[in-house]
Amino acid sequence: MYKVKVYVTLRESVLDPQGAAVKGSLHSLGYGTVEEVRIGKYMELFLDEKTENVEKVVKEMCEKLLANPVIEDYRFEIEEGVVQ
Repeated sequence: MYKVKVYVTLRESVLDPQGAAVKGSLHSLGYGTVEEVRIGKYMELFLDEKTENVEKVVKEMCEKLLANPVIEDYRFEIEEGVVQ
């Protein structure tokens, strides 16, 4: 079995109002050293060991559904031989 960790974040050029709100809240709680907050998504996918071209398949899933390539960047890590 393959375990795939997918990380999706807004591109640097895209404003992140949710991140700005969290930053403001952290400052109001006394954490004034926080300079920037960017909010993203984390997903874990478990693929059958029979899956061929795992990297290609995951890239297709990210580009078709898991991330919006216009405003988001993504990266992923593949672990082989995972027992769930």
